[in-house]
Amino acid sequence: MPGDAVYWDDRYRTIGHANASWYQHRPVLSLRLIEELEVGEDAAIVDVGGGASALVECLIDDGYIDLTVVDISADALEQARAQIPHSHVEWVHADVRIWQPTRVYEVWHDRATYHFLTDAADQARYWQTAREHVHAGGFVIVAVFAEDGPTECSGLPVKRSTVAELVAAMGEGFDVVKSEDEFHLTPGGAVQPFHWVVAKRV
Repeated sequence: MPGDAVYWDDRYRTIGHANASWYQHRPVLSLRLIEELEVGEDAAIVDVGGGASALVECLIDDGYIDLTVVDISADALEQARAQIPHSHVEWVHADVRIWQPTRVYEVWHDRATYHFLTDAADQARYWQTAREHVHAGGFVIVAVFAEDGPTECSGLPVKRSTVAELVAAMGEGFDVVKSEDEFHLTPGGAVQPFHWVVAKRV
């Protein structure tokens, strides 16, 4: 079970986004995977658990104009909004376990949020939400700690997965396009192995 909003607000206040283990100055792999989808600049893209990530700012620089960031931490969203006061971004303060989107998306991006869902029921709800709110022909991009990755992150347990386990968790309605491995170097110098899966909503 991931921490609640109070927990994550405290994390952002005490360690700061740039010192967090997940920090990336430029999310190169995320940007490349989105570019490879060849969606239009008006494609609706949601960054699930995006917090204060640089992804949305980079996507704006690349010309995308319909972006949403969802995060459980209001502090993270405020930090991001202060850096990106842009009308092309909708900021949604919500817990992904119970979030009910009011629209559909063409691209659903999640780097390192899903693996905090250690409860099977939460995982099932996550994929049901994605299934209902990514339109046919759209895509999901999800990255999780690999099977040899950390057993916890930010003081919380995580669900490590093989590519096969992640694909199985998606359930019906998704066709895998590709998978990739990444070795993320944290600000503290640790190396974290990730699996990425790109799947098409069918």
